[in-house]
Amino acid sequence: MATDILFLVERLESLVAAAKKVPLTNNVVLDQAAVLELVDQLRVSVPDEVRQAKRITEEAGRLTERAHEEADQIAARAQEQAAQMLEERELVKLAQQRAAEIIDQASRESAEVRRGADEYAAGVLIRLEGECIKALTSIKRGIDMLDERHRGAPVPADEGSSPQSVAVEQARTPARQ
Repeated sequence: MATDILFLVERLESLVAAAKKVPLTNNVVLDQAAVLELVDQLRVSVPDEVRQAKRITEEAGRLTERAHEEADQIAARAQEQAAQMLEERELVKLAQQRAAEIIDQASRESAEVRRGADEYAAGVLIRLEGECIKALTSIKRGIDMLDERHRGAPVPADEGSSPQSVAVEQARTPARQ
């Protein structure tokens, strides 16, 4: 799956590199359909672990929200009961303590769910970072290899040659060591 992403990134890079430049700027003109197709393919190629991490994070958020809602409802009910039994102070104290315990428990549970989701997401992101570092290292090696070829290429004898014909000639002539 990671190689599919790297392949698509390389295709996107070559599409940008081959794009026509806008004169007097660093801007290029890209084929919108081709770029959007690559973006769609990249989106489809995202590893399931990333999607799963997103779902876990969303679920943790929903659980936290639900826990807060339940805690708010329980606290509201406890407050209503306390107002009704104002004469019986001991019962009011017990209800408030119970509401605080429930809120604390819900907070601890939501924190635990979130921590687990964060750890899982961090693991997925660390693996994805490693794949990206490998890809960047390969790209750097390729660029360095091309730079070495160009430094070792012979200077054309005919000064009237066009840059394209010089590049074609250099590509045909093996680099001298």
